[in-house]
Amino acid sequence: MRLGLTGSIATGKSTVAEMLKQRGCPIIDADVIAREVVMPGTGTLQKIKEHFGDEILQEDGTLNREKLGSIVFENPEERTHLNEIIHPAIRGEMKRQAEAAESQGAEIIVLDIPLLMESKLEYLVDKVLVVYLPEELQKKRLIERNGYSEKEAVQRISSQMSIEEKRQKADEIIDNSGSIEATEKQVKQLIEKWEASS
Repeated sequence: MRLGLTGSIATGKSTVAEMLKQRGCPIIDADVIAREVVMPGTGTLQKIKEHFGDEILQEDGTLNREKLGSIVFENPEERTHLNEIIHPAIRGEMKRQAEAAESQGAEIIVLDIPLLMESKLEYLVDKVLVVYLPEELQKKRLIERNGYSEKEAVQRISSQMSIEEKRQKADEIIDNSGSIEATEKQVKQLIEKWEASS
């Protein structure tokens, strides 16, 4: 089974990913793959360079994310073009890693995709697991953990699909508003349920 793991900023998705990993589930991390597919020597970086020019490279040949970010931030058309280059590469690599894990006998493979619903990637997985935290607690964690002002916290939260909407669309939910032990217990129960039904 391919499990899509998602949440929103500060809901505790990384904590749940770690718990799933400790229970033997391979984790395929979209953020890690997004960095790997633009490494020097990749076809993806070559395509980015051809479109945006050499100035988006650092002296050592790696991608200058800041430079590229400033170009696409101000230009929605360029952002779309960049996504059209990068997203297929990320999807392809996630699929390849999932197939490799399946061929090695993994029963539950976790695809950790922060913007799974925003990017409409549900078709890549069999079930979607949302790590849930009420918005007020999200805000509180961002202020306490990341040192954001209330305004910054609200901006970050509102830049993504609301956690309530994600919760409604989920196949499974982990409520992370309690103790770490309570979250751990929910993860354990879900894995037992999936293993029993497979």
